[in-house]
Amino acid sequence: MAEPVQTPQAFSKRIFSGIQPSGGLTLGNYLGALKRFAEKQNEGIDTIYCLVDMHAITVWQDPAKLRQQTREGAAAFIASGVDPARSILFNQSQVGAHAELAWIFNCVARLGWMNRMTQFKDKTAGKNAENASLGLYAYPSLMAADIMAYHATHVPVGEDQKQHLELTRDIAAKFNHDYGVEFFPIVEPVIEGAATRVMSLRDGTKKMSKSDPSDQSRINLTDDADAIATKIRKAKTDPDPLPDTLDGLKDRPEARNLVNIYAALSGKTAADVVAEHAGAQFVSFKPKLAELAVAVLSPITTEMNRLLRDPAEIDRVLGQGADRAEAIARPIVDKVYDITGMIRSRR
Repeated sequence: MAEPVQTPQAFSKRIFSGIQPSGGLTLGNYLGALKRFAEKQNEGIDTIYCLVDMHAITVWQDPAKLRQQTREGAAAFIASGVDPARSILFNQSQVGAHAELAWIFNCVARLGWMNRMTQFKDKTAGKNAENASLGLYAYPSLMAADIMAYHATHVPVGEDQKQHLELTRDIAAKFNHDYGVEFFPIVEPVIEGAATRVMSLRDGTKKMSKSDPSDQSRINLTDDADAIATKIRKAKTDPDPLPDTLDGLKDRPEARNLVNIYAALSGKTAADVVAEHAGAQFVSFKPKLAELAVAVLSPITTEMNRLLRDPAEIDRVLGQGADRAEAIARPIVDKVYDITGMIRSRR
């Protein structure tokens, strides 16, 4: 059989990103992901967004809760400005190409690469790693398949996912090399903005997380106006006033976090916020931040609640998105089967 011929391929700019439907979406999810996803729709780029429910089951999930959380995640995307008519929005398990390509990538990725993935080590730290699921170990390979099934060229990621994206690049490059093709693009990370990493309201050195035991550490997208204002008013700070330059926040993580949140919610830079409020005590800065947060987040909460009252409509939107996603991914994965030498005479 003749060797595959290397043929250069042009890749249109396309963004893919996913969020686990694990419930309890926070201000950090909105500022670090959802808000940016909506903004990307205005850049003339194909945008594909996914609720990665197959990733979610790498640890056990209650089935009814998983369904509810997937719908809640979809509602959050839409309420945050992601338009299902302009972007593709779907849940991962409805498009079989993800699992199919993940198996092929499992055969391309090397054990040594997987052993270097720090997130698996972090998630199994202090536990018996041998009791972790194989899916949790192979999680980065499925993530690579999520991206490459659409020939995505750019992925908005947080710092904690950057290593997985580097693995995606390695897998794509090795596949291309092994089969003598230029079939998969070498994806680029998109990391930008002052508040891509929103920190806890109780500890400015830790990321805001739904898993934190204290609900006061985070602002949930389902919080009402009173809860938002109370949490910001009680957020940990220090006794010093705001400085007149960002350098003055260098060793003040809680103060820097609130400034970053204000900047991201207002569309200003952190430097502009500091200059505008230089010399202000937090007793006067916090109410302004609370007012801004309520103004931005309350409409999102209201729209989420409206959408969740009609789960059938959410399911319809996800189904339509899955059909559109399948139309892109299926030819790509079929071509992968062809490249790897698999006979596909039946469909």
